[in-house]
Parts: sequence; structure tokens; C-alpha cells
Amino acid sequence: MSRIITYLTFNGNCLEAMRFYQACLGGTLEFQTVEESPLSDNLPSAFKKYILHATLNHGRAILLGTDMVSEKGLKKGNSISMMIDCDSENEIRTYLSNLLEGGKLIAPLEENYWGTLFGEVKDKFENYWLLRYQS
Repeated sequence: MSRIITYLTFNGNCLEAMRFYQACLGGTLEFQTVEESPLSDNLPSAFKKYILHATLNHGRAILLGTDMVSEKGLKKGNSISMMIDCDSENEIRTYLSNLLEGGKLIAPLEENYWGTLFGEVKDKFENYWLLRYQS
């Protein structure tokens, strides 16, 4: 396996969330709306501004997103977390601070018994982020 990529599903606020993550983490954001796709003719006009696919690239990290939800609807929970392996203590502190905007601190940054600085945040979109820095 070469890598695992996180794919997030939203309910009409994918672009807002992905722009927030770009502001927090950096990287290049690309997206396609439903209106810009061949699906546009087959969906109600309310869906036209929804994001069909978004990609946030930042070095080795890729975060994908969409507003395309099944008929059952979106169910948020803690079953998916994104883990960021940070390159420095400054980076982990910056990312934690950025992701906390409108969110909730689940676990403050603490050095665990094997020497890793670790913390956890639930962001304002109710997605969970695990951050770690191994010095």
C-alpha cells in the first residue's frame, strides 16, 4: 500500500470546510461543483452549487471531500479521524491552534510515555484530528 487518503463527506458545506482546512494546514485546493459536471442535468438546481469533488494537496498529505450524500443522509461521528504527522513542535502547535477555531479540544498536547507529543481536536465541522510529533 502506498498511502491512505482521507475522504470526507459533507452536507452542503464542503467548500467552506475545505477552505478552512486549507487556511489551517496550507496546501493547494482544487474543486468541482455539480454544476460544472455532466451530473448537472440530472440533479435538482439546489444541488448545482454543491461540491462534487474537492482535493487539498499539501506535500505527501491529501484530503478529499464532497457534498454528495446518499439518500440515507449524512451521519457524523467519531469513526473517522485524520492523523497529521508533524515535522516540528511549532508545526503541531500551529495546526492544533488553527483547527481549534470553532472546535473543541479533546486531548491537549502532551508528551506520552514513548516520547511522542500528541493531541486531539474535534473541529467546527465535527471531524476528528489527531496530531503527533515524534522528536
